[in-house]
Amino acid sequence: MNRPKAKRESTYIKFSESSLSNKNPQHNAAAKPGASSEAGMLIKMHLLRVGLLVLLWVMAPLPWMSPGWNSALAQRSGGGVGGRGGFSSPTLPRVNPSPAPSFPLPTPRSYPTYPSPGPPVYIRPVGGSGLDLMALIFIVGIVLVSLSMIRGLQRAGSSSEPESTVARLRLALLHSPQLQSDLRALADMADTESARGLADLIDNAAVRLLREQAAWRFGQYQVWTGSLQKAEGQFDAWMTETRSEYIETYRHFEGKRTAQANYQPKAEPDGRYLLVTLLLAVHGNLPPVPTPLRREGARQALLALATSSPVNTLAAYLAWTPEAPGEALSEADLLAGWPALELL
Repeated sequence: MNRPKAKRESTYIKFSESSLSNKNPQHNAAAKPGASSEAGMLIKMHLLRVGLLVLLWVMAPLPWMSPGWNSALAQRSGGGVGGRGGFSSPTLPRVNPSPAPSFPLPTPRSYPTYPSPGPPVYIRPVGGSGLDLMALIFIVGIVLVSLSMIRGLQRAGSSSEPESTVARLRLALLHSPQLQSDLRALADMADTESARGLADLIDNAAVRLLREQAAWRFGQYQVWTGSLQKAEGQFDAWMTETRSEYIETYRHFEGKRTAQANYQPKAEPDGRYLLVTLLLAVHGNLPPVPTPLRREGARQALLALATSSPVNTLAAYLAWTPEAPGEALSEADLLAGWPALELL
């Protein structure tokens, strides 16, 4: 019966001690001089930690904070076929000048002599003046041909036509398993080691894409003009950029074929697009294409690329993604990976 009373008395004593300590803050500060500063430091560290976590949470979704922000897009399969043999071998045959014709000179012949009181006289046939006239006409002809060649070179140097052109067309279509299969078959049969084979590759790809005009949705057309020495570098840069946008599950380049047999397709329920890229480098210029691209512009771009021939083709490359059956790009992935595409 006495235990509850003792408990109440001890509680009362603790409460009175705490109230006395609160009424005398100077005494508490003197008793614990570093308690407040230590508590303040702990609070500041906690606030700093919370602020850093909030900052990382806010900035994590930004693309430039993550180098592999489009790594999900790069995981798609892709195929490519082409070559650049036109840069290493001249497309126009060289014409070596033929040596100047030589005419036989008349040789003096001996004729019978007759005794006479004077010195002997040799009789030569008349005809030396005719040979001199022919030589003069030949020299004048050489001078005229040289002058015409110099004028032709001057006109070619002052012409506004570029020495070479590199063009790239991207075309996003509604996904079609048949189109995927046709592009793979086209890549298998292509001759990638000759200028004629590369020109035929672009022609056949353009024909196949023109048959799918109803499925065109987005597109992009780029043109570069400049010297022949820089054209190969521009072609390589665009081809490397295109190849980096997917996993190469198939490639046929300059006669060499590679394929990944262990690739696992990644199907998405909202995948509905296929992206095809045509890359071409030629001597001279290509027909103009109207901008903005739109559907008619995409059609004219395909026809412009189809004007290539074995004479002016330097390099060509056809790429498509996805390449594996069952894969397709969603519209979000398409516009995030290729934001420069125009709505057709």
